[in-house]
Formats: sequence, C-alpha cells, structure tokens
Amino acid sequence: MKGAINELLAGHWLPGTTLLFIGAVGAVTRLIAPLMQSKEQDPAVLVLDPKGQWVIPLLGSHSRGAEQRARELAEMLQASAVLTGACATEQRLALDAFGDGWGWRRGGSSTAWRELMQRHACSEVLTVSQSCGAVDWQHQHLTLDSVASADNAQLSIGAGSQAPCRWHPASLWLGVGCERNTSLEMVQRAIQEALDQAGLAEEAVAGLASIDRKADEPALLELIQERQWPFRTFDGNALASVAVPTPSEVVRAEMGTASVAEAAALLAAGEGATLRQTKVILHSNPGEKGAVTVAVAEARAPFAPSRGELHLIGSGPGDPCLLSGDARHALARCTAWVGYGLYLDLLEPLRQVHQVRLDSQLTREWDRCAQALRLAQQGVRVALISSGDSGIYGMAGLALELWLQLPEQDRPNIQVHPGISALQLAAARAGAPLMHDFCTVSLSDRLTPWAVIENRLRAAASGDFVVALYNPRSKGRDWQLAKARDLLLEQRDGDTPVLLARQLGRSDESQQLTDLRSLEPEQADMLTVVLIGNSSSYARDGRMVTPRGYPGATLQ
Repeated sequence: MKGAINELLAGHWLPGTTLLFIGAVGAVTRLIAPLMQSKEQDPAVLVLDPKGQWVIPLLGSHSRGAEQRARELAEMLQASAVLTGACATEQRLALDAFGDGWGWRRGGSSTAWRELMQRHACSEVLTVSQSCGAVDWQHQHLTLDSVASADNAQLSIGAGSQAPCRWHPASLWLGVGCERNTSLEMVQRAIQEALDQAGLAEEAVAGLASIDRKADEPALLELIQERQWPFRTFDGNALASVAVPTPSEVVRAEMGTASVAEAAALLAAGEGATLRQTKVILHSNPGEKGAVTVAVAEARAPFAPSRGELHLIGSGPGDPCLLSGDARHALARCTAWVGYGLYLDLLEPLRQVHQVRLDSQLTREWDRCAQALRLAQQGVRVALISSGDSGIYGMAGLALELWLQLPEQDRPNIQVHPGISALQLAAARAGAPLMHDFCTVSLSDRLTPWAVIENRLRAAASGDFVVALYNPRSKGRDWQLAKARDLLLEQRDGDTPVLLARQLGRSDESQQLTDLRSLEPEQADMLTVVLIGNSSSYARDGRMVTPRGYPGATLQ
C-alpha cells in the first residue's frame, strides 16, 4: 500500500500543481519528505484535517501560492486557514507572491528573492521601480521606496530583465514575420534574441502579432498554443498605415506593406505603444528552415484577460455575517476590491494585507464597472462590489453589458455571485410578508422615466402583489413616495400593513411597522426599504404576515 501511495505521489509531484492531503500534518510531512527538492521544483501542498476545520499550507506558501489557496479553501468550507509564515503573522505584504493577484509573472533568481524577503522581514526600506501595471498596491505599503530606474531597484515591476527580483505585467507584443514553413525552433530563437537585445523578459509578453497571411503559419500556431499567447493578425493595408523606423521595399513588394514585424507589434500594442526593439532578422542554421523577423512593442497597459477575473459580488445588507459563503470565497480570491466607499467599509474586517480597496462615489456606477473591467483585462482578480445582491439593482447588469461589448478574445473571466438582498432581510425582520407573489419597484427616476414607474405601481396594485419599494426618497426626490402611496391606495385598503426598514444589517438598524394610510414620506430615505402588504396581509403583535393563499384556499 505504501509503495502504491509513493508511486502515485511521485507521478503528481510537479511544479505548478497543488496537492491537497486530508489527514495529520505529521503523517503528510513524513510522506512527502523524500520527494522535496526546491522551491522551484516542488508543488504547493495543503493539509486539511478530517473534519474540514483547518487548512494548513505546508509547502510552497509564497512561491506556489499555497497560502492564498488555503484562504480560498477555508472560506469555501467555512474553515480556518492556519498561516504560520512571517508575512501572514506580521501583516506584511508577501513581495514574492503578491504579483500573482495582479496577473503578473515572476522573474529573478531564488537566491535574490530569498535575500529580498530577509531584508523585508528585518523592516528594511526596500527600493522598487514600477514602469507598468496597476500601482494602487503601493499606496498601502509605505516600507517601499519608489525609484525611477530599475537599475537601482531591489524589486522592479515592468518588462525589463535587469533587476535581481522582478514582477512582469503582460505588456509586450511580439511582431513576427517569417518565410512559409519556418522551423519552430527558429521562431523561438529569434524571439529570445530580440528580447535579449532589448533587455526584456519573456514573462512580460502579452501576445504575438503578424500579417493575416500568416494566420495559418504552423510554427506560429504551435508557439501560441504552447505559450498560451493571444495571436493578432492585420491585413496589409492596416500594417502599411503604421510609420516604422526600418521599412523594407523588399517586404513591400512581397507583402504589400513595408513592415510586418514592427508594424504588427505596434498595432497589437495599441494607441500610445512604444517600439522597444526594432526588427531582428535571423536566417536558418544547419538543420533549420526559413527566416524570421521579430520586433517588440510595449503597450501602455498590460493585457492578460485569460488571467483576469471579474467577480460581481453582493455584500448583503451590511453585516458581514450575512455575506453568502460563495461571496466570501470570491472576496478571498480577489486582489482589487472596487466599490462605493460605504460598501467597502462594511467589508473592511474581511480584507487582507495584500488586497487593495478602490473607492468610488455613489453615482459613478459606469466608472466603477469600467475600472473593474479594465483591471480584469490586465490580468487582475477583481471584486466589483454592490450592496445586497449584485443582480438586484446592483452592478451585475451594467458590468455584463460592458463585458459583452468586448471582442470575445478580450474578455476576462466573469462570474456573478448571489447575495442577500435588503428585501430578504426586511422580510425576515417583519415576519413573513413575502409568502405570496411579490414584486420590487425602485422609485428612483434617474434611469427610469417616472411614467414607466407609475405604470408599474398601478400594475402591482391591480395585481395585488406585495410591493417592496427601493430608493423611496432622497433630498432631490421628495415626492415620489407620496405619489406611490396614493396610487396603491386607489386599489388597496388604508390599513394594509407597511414596514419601513432602515440601515438593515448595520449598527443603527431600525424598523417601523405602520399602515398604508399612515405612511408619511418623511419616515423614509435612500437607506430605507418599504414593504407594503397585499389585500390578505395583516399585522399582529409586531409581526407582518402574508398568508400563502387567499381566503377559502386549501394548502395541498
């Protein structure tokens, strides 16, 4: 049995993988000890106790992301992550791991990273140079000193390969031209030579670009499949419109454009791109076939949508204990939290040291969605946070609309996570008012004409729905609630029970039970949900109930 287990482990002991053991830490330690080699070669190893209460990152805490996976698994199982590393216990940013959440790739030697982390542990002020990628993370970590040049930095974030410790956002586009059926080895060698000449790292490559006539070139297709790079092609007219430093009349005669590699790299990198390496031409060695031209351009912003994630999260009504388990797991996974400041404040107790909050104003919904989507396209794991449920008067609809407008290959991964709506908590506080058909209506006419809102209120009244009113009254909209009350009174008795629930799930939460006739607009504001019963709803002993059936109905 032991031999079979050892053989199974040996077959899965691979860098880049994560192994989860269920059992005792000591037994697992003895089991994996003969297989351990180095940080570069070992996988991440997690241990989960048999009852699922504790998740322990045993191996690869930083270098293989075991700590982050432990946090996510713990949230998923409603367990606790046991983190014993110095960065976790001292609430310091793990410099050798944090870039993963931003979609960056790590470069540099293990020795250099070990020395950097030792200095960081001794509270030394470290120098960092960042030329590309989101800089929001820097605002929360004052033990780092920004310097202009990567040559003088202990840690660099950009495309360069000079600093001893590096994070590389995906900002480089490789423009490639080649003869038909050129050898894959030649293409790889030409790319490496072009990058080396410019002092650039392959980890910073975002993708490959060429003329459309090379869209079916075997070596290029094999390369993008192997490296998981996007491949952009352009027709001759588009390439000919780009000014390049080294045009070729020979290429123009053959391809209809004076440049393939340089022009393709610049077009793929987009507006404001910089040509970091003019074309490098390689001819075949013995045993190789063809010729290759490579140029390198750098984009203003990284592009790595296949690494990026956009999580649309409903924070619930306010209290973090009302946050769904699915939402907690997503929050633990995300590096950037984007949202209205009040909602982020409510979730602040859950935020870890490596997670950055990006506050926005209340009415800037489009800007929030665009910012979150832009970051996710760069490779960042992003949480776009609404109150309640993101799919109920939240950010999910607008974010999805913007996402659907993107070309399919430019879309990051996106997921909507359900939350508890204020409607649900208001109903729970009231008793059981939603036991029959109900609807919600927002009284805000910022995005919906009042005539449409009024039609919906009349329809809800005539259909005898229990009605939940969102956004009932603000300083600039002080008449809509009174109008809604009057419309409902046309078809509903004045003693119909009404609940005004304010600041649900927060420290100053309050509920007021009244009736439709006595409802005064001044009793509500934008932080209030108004629940109005139907013709069979009633209030008794401080509780509001809507029977499941109308008088005379029999439950089956």
